[in-house]
Amino acid sequence: MSTFGALNTAYRGLTAAQQGMNVAAQNIANAATEGYTRQRVQQSAIAAPAQGLMGSGRPESGNGVSVDGIARLGSGLLDAGVRSSTSQAGYASARSSALQGIEATLLEPGDNGISAALHNFWSAWQGAANQPGESGPAGQLLQAGTELSAKISSGYSALTAQWSSVRGQAQDSVDAVNSAAAQVAALNATIRTTTAAGGSANELIDARAKLTETISRLAGGTVREQADGTVDVHVGGNALVMGTSVRALALSGTAAGDSLGSTVQLEWADRPGQAVPVSDGAIAGALSVLAPANAGGSGGAIAEAAASYNAFAGKLRDDVNALHNGAQTSTGAVADDFFGAAGANPALTLAVLPRSVGEIGIGAGAGRLDNSIADKISQLGTGTESPDSLWASIVTGIGVESRGAQQREALASTAEASALANRASQASVSLDEENVSLLTNQHAYQAAARVMTAVDEALDVLINRTGLVGR
Repeated sequence: MSTFGALNTAYRGLTAAQQGMNVAAQNIANAATEGYTRQRVQQSAIAAPAQGLMGSGRPESGNGVSVDGIARLGSGLLDAGVRSSTSQAGYASARSSALQGIEATLLEPGDNGISAALHNFWSAWQGAANQPGESGPAGQLLQAGTELSAKISSGYSALTAQWSSVRGQAQDSVDAVNSAAAQVAALNATIRTTTAAGGSANELIDARAKLTETISRLAGGTVREQADGTVDVHVGGNALVMGTSVRALALSGTAAGDSLGSTVQLEWADRPGQAVPVSDGAIAGALSVLAPANAGGSGGAIAEAAASYNAFAGKLRDDVNALHNGAQTSTGAVADDFFGAAGANPALTLAVLPRSVGEIGIGAGAGRLDNSIADKISQLGTGTESPDSLWASIVTGIGVESRGAQQREALASTAEASALANRASQASVSLDEENVSLLTNQHAYQAAARVMTAVDEALDVLINRTGLVGR
């Protein structure tokens, strides 16, 4: 190696050590930055020049160190594990949240629930039976019936509002997926250009990874890395992002036109009418509770709860009317139905028909003080086939389903946390490790600087002082 070659070797050592300190400092500065993946300088030794035919054959010293690039210390396998667990957690969270919302509308147990209103209603009938023809107990009965029908209608309306809210959240999720997909495509273009030019795109890759995790949480997307540095994102088996191209998603129908019972599905915006099969992600979780009810009881949770309300309201109406219609009032007239409910949703339209004591059926025609019908109606709340029993089974079913969804959410969240922890152990910044790296590169810098100083002094003697002796 020539003398000037030694200077070049020392210079390479200085630049490599400086680059190492810069990267270590960057890692330390971004230790708390969400989504940041630690980096490390990749170095290799520069071999000595090849000897020609007239070479001495003796081993030659190398030419120093080369900085080959800055590596992003992430793991594609761990990233895929995070995306998979995140998509399952997104599904479980959306479904659990919706079911807890349904459970909250029941107001059970409590004084404001339908169970309490049923109890008051049957008690009011017993009061009317104990004092037939009296305006006070009859007024309390009419009021109790009105309150009961109002609570049933309010519960059904709350389910309608819940359905609209979940659909709005699903639409927001679809919009977020489309926005994230557009950003991924833009980053793909920048990363490909930067990589081809020999630059470092590590921070851009970190930003893109956060976006793909967002897509996975919302739509259960899968990611495929390409040789040119870009990634393709697939949803439902088809490409959402391919290179720099984006294909938008959409929900069928409109927020203004859809209502409880409507069919809502995820579609490609350019191919309306064809559903995108998604089984994970928040969108899939929302769609699972938005689905219409079916005969088997395995439809959407909100529609099934609404159908249960209708079944309960219909049974309450039919059971009471079966006894009340044709009964004798306190004035000797024949009573009509006590409850009326028009349309396909009796829970929403249930109403008390009598308006005065003279329209309430009390007896079976055995006299003015006959209270047999009122007494029988007051006992309708007992038994395995009673409206109360049906309502209790509805509340229990919704509670069990909600509890199961919460348990699944807890398990999915635990799996997600474990996947994130595994990735963090590989990709997150360790301040101790970075401090060691910083000190190592500082010492390397000092050593390279000392070599350069020694070579510089030797050259100074050779060039400026050789021949001065003896003058």
